[in-house]
Amino acid sequence: MSRQRYVLLVLVFCLTWASAFPAAKLAIQVGPPLLYLGTRFAIAAALLLGFAWWRGALAGPVPWLTLLLLGVLNQAGYQGLAWLGMRTVSGGLATIIASLNPVLIAVLAAPVLGERLSWRKMAGMALGFLGAAFVVRERVVVTGEDPTGIALIFIGMLAMTAGTLAYKRLVPRVDLVVSVGAQQVGASIALLLSGALLGESYTSFVPGWQLAATRVWFVAVISIGAFLLWFTLLRAGSAAAASSLHFIIPPLGLLMSWAALGEPLHPLDLLGVIPVALGIRLATTEQAS
Repeated sequence: MSRQRYVLLVLVFCLTWASAFPAAKLAIQVGPPLLYLGTRFAIAAALLLGFAWWRGALAGPVPWLTLLLLGVLNQAGYQGLAWLGMRTVSGGLATIIASLNPVLIAVLAAPVLGERLSWRKMAGMALGFLGAAFVVRERVVVTGEDPTGIALIFIGMLAMTAGTLAYKRLVPRVDLVVSVGAQQVGASIALLLSGALLGESYTSFVPGWQLAATRVWFVAVISIGAFLLWFTLLRAGSAAAASSLHFIIPPLGLLMSWAALGEPLHPLDLLGVIPVALGIRLATTEQAS
């Protein structure tokens, strides 16, 4: 894959991924978060695996257990915890916290995957976390963002970091559609069980255009489109290269949450997002291919 095409695909991924945060805020207004996610992943998995079966991609051996466990980390752990956190945390702040994922990947890829560690990556990690800490502190003190919700989103980000590194290390040799579909089966099972255990109810869903629109967006654009694109990028390049344009996600998330949800934009948010974006850029560009 050419450098230009790779960068374009990363840019498309970043745009769609940033949109997931304000869309999630709209979704949890009309449905319980874990059951919403669980049913969303079940629909996406059925579509993907049905397509894979039609193509004959399920005829060969499939590492089901590995893929199911990867789905628990990459989708259920990350998005389940993030959505629970976003019940009391703004979409803009959630975007900034989640955007630290490529910084951690770039640094941890050295001991886990043998990718090169440099002063740029270490400086990027320091800048990213300092900027995020600054924004989090201001949001907690000034606008009263919920620390528990913030912690849930941060733990979810760690789950996706672990899932991404595990995927790169294990490199499941299976059709990409099967890989993403099977992971979403694992995510769906984990989320539906968790939702039931936490007392969520299907009667809490609010029928209407908002439920229908967010459902279509998350199934078609995020669960199928963005995840297929993400794992395509992981297969085509290093873990750091796949994250090479993630520095645009924090400002994009703030702007999208402002435009779609009317969340206020504070000058200090913009000040804090600069070191986050610079940190992501430093941590991920050295190995971009």
